Amino acid sequence: MALTKANQRIAQLAERIGAEKFPEGKRKGPHYVGVDIGTANVVTVVLDEAGAPLACQIDAGKVVREGMVVDYFRAVKLVEMQKQRIEEQLGTTLRRVASAVPPGTEEGNGKVTRNILEAAGYEVLGIIDEPTAASLVLDIEEGAVVDVGGGTTGISILKNGAVTFTADEATGGFHFDLVIAGALGISTEEAEAMKRDVAQQKRLYPVVEPVMEKVAAITRKYLQGRQVGAVYLVGGTCAFAGFSDLMQRQLGVPVFLPDMPLLVTPMGIAAACRNMAMEHDGKKV
Repeated sequence: MALTKANQRIAQLAERIGAEKFPEGKRKGPHYVGVDIGTANVVTVVLDEAGAPLACQIDAGKVVREGMVVDYFRAVKLVEMQKQRIEEQLGTTLRRVASAVPPGTEEGNGKVTRNILEAAGYEVLGIIDEPTAASLVLDIEEGAVVDVGGGTTGISILKNGAVTFTADEATGGFHFDLVIAGALGISTEEAEAMKRDVAQQKRLYPVVEPVMEKVAAITRKYLQGRQVGAVYLVGGTCAFAGFSDLMQRQLGVPVFLPDMPLLVTPMGIAAACRNMAMEHDGKKV
């Protein structure tokens, strides 16, 4: 069944969110760290030598807008705080890290992200694009990964396990907040809280449907003329009830939604860190 293994890994990671007790014998490294500096959240994931989830810290932090860092100092503070928490729990120092940014922003935003991580005390092994990071968890060889984050929709197309195309446009969860706030006459903060409430999502669906359709139109534009047999959705925005069904209707190809899509990209970044570190150290990935 599609995504069975991925969902098992995601469930293991979910169990480690904020956990203070670590598995026996896992306090000593090596540890592989992925930091996802997103529009709504900053997430740090740590994997052990076997690639199994060891730690996960999530903090709300509006430090990114439409894929670009807009609050550098708060971003550094959040990354540093999460690093210190995990280090205290493990009794060790986290050193090497990877991160990811929306496709096409590696040169500018990638440099800023690298600076944030270095300011927090990390050695940065690399910065990749977000959908490519997600594909490492989904473990797919063919198809399109669509990462709908807080501010942007990123797309990566894979052929024979290699990424052949990436694109990114500014539409995401924050645009849900804007239309909800406008329709109901409330603040975007109140709108975001309502959006996350599963009990409210059925009522809000007609309000946010045009934004979903915009995401589908962006995806369809980049899939046109390319042979893509399936689409895999990741990013917290994709958890909104009915989103994956709308995407499948609009795209006309099978659409798969993993459990807890918010966790896929951060875990993939940590997996990328593991791959980079092992290649650097001359080990078999």
